[in-house]
Amino acid sequence: MARRLLIMGAAGRDFHNFNTVYRDDRRHDVVAFTATQIPFIHDRTYPAELAGARYPNGIKIHDESELSRLIEELEVDDVVFAYSDVSHEYVMHKASEALAAGANFVLLGPNETMLEAKVPVVAVCAVRTGSGKSQTTRAIAGTLKEAGKRVVAVRHPMPYGDLVAQRVQRYAELADLDRYDTTIEEREEYEPHITSGTVIYAGVDYGDILGQAQEECDVLLWDGGNNDLPFYKPTVHVVVADPLRVGHEMAYHPGEANLRMADVVVINKMDSASVDEVNALMGTIHEVNPGATVVKANSRVTVDDASAIAGKRVLVVEDGPTLTHGGMKFGAGVVAARLNGAAEIVDPRPWAIGTIDETFRKYDVGPVLPAMGYSEGQLAEMEKIIDAADADLVVIGTPIDLRHVIDIKKPAVRVRYDLEVLEGWPSLREVLAPVLGPA
Repeated sequence: MARRLLIMGAAGRDFHNFNTVYRDDRRHDVVAFTATQIPFIHDRTYPAELAGARYPNGIKIHDESELSRLIEELEVDDVVFAYSDVSHEYVMHKASEALAAGANFVLLGPNETMLEAKVPVVAVCAVRTGSGKSQTTRAIAGTLKEAGKRVVAVRHPMPYGDLVAQRVQRYAELADLDRYDTTIEEREEYEPHITSGTVIYAGVDYGDILGQAQEECDVLLWDGGNNDLPFYKPTVHVVVADPLRVGHEMAYHPGEANLRMADVVVINKMDSASVDEVNALMGTIHEVNPGATVVKANSRVTVDDASAIAGKRVLVVEDGPTLTHGGMKFGAGVVAARLNGAAEIVDPRPWAIGTIDETFRKYDVGPVLPAMGYSEGQLAEMEKIIDAADADLVVIGTPIDLRHVIDIKKPAVRVRYDLEVLEGWPSLREVLAPVLGPA
């Protein structure tokens, strides 16, 4: 008899594991998904159009809080854990819950789920959300293009809407962001690629995505999200590590696995980290992955109008996942505010409402406003909080200009951040030699 499986996920790795390992495998029947981390993604169905002929009714997606009940009622044999950027302790708590309810607990390895491309693949991953993966990806894309390569990026999934419509998404111009009704989180990842002239794919079925994306590029750039493992087998595996959270690289899943697998480790944020933090991180890298090439880099912060910050009471809006999943208390917006002489960073929590108030209660994000835009309702909440806050200026520290998606009535400045490899360390051109050939 087929083993009965439940896949625990967050609308990304869970669907990929199903598509690549279980969809056509008659030895297993997937009887349910559970969902967590992202608002509004439970109480759905993984549709029959994606699930395949073995699942004519699709597969129900439940809230993860129902895990123990589902194991018993659905007679689940194996629980497959399939999401990322969670502590090792958290993973084992979930394992204990599954074991106590009578099921096995399974983690699929990368060789089971990485697809092979017919073009070289550069994968950019991280040990934690908010390490600087996106800026590293942009810098690598630029290096590849300067070498004359046609580059297409494929982003880790964020399918929070209509899963059938999101099966394969191709973004080549800014109008595509509206056409696919993207969330703020999606826009933050896709827009920088589009504006720099890089076509980017995302969606649900990464086999179908690969089939299309590799036909229009010389090098495929895997833009890994939420510190997950690559979906495509890399020619060069680059992993970004964060000295401001030294120790996390060995305490989170699957960030530690990424660190151990990396061909190249980029130590980012050198301009914000202490010598002791960097030395501790270097020691860990040498211990667990002594063969990796290490690159040191600054996260260079610039402001469109830096002089506007001096002496002002500022409300800082930061990248949402960096604060929530990533556990950071600040990002580029706070760094820019401090560097440019802000009189005060205004705590937005007294004006928090709705789901964003719930976010503050769930996560200790510090006195900054996380950019949460998973629904029209959340966008409206952000507008109301910004309007109500007693601040002179809004500092936008998100990867996109929020003024494109919400109406910010207060004066505002935008912060940008880019990777700046330090002299004396291998250049991006050098670490990409397996793809580009010798310089």
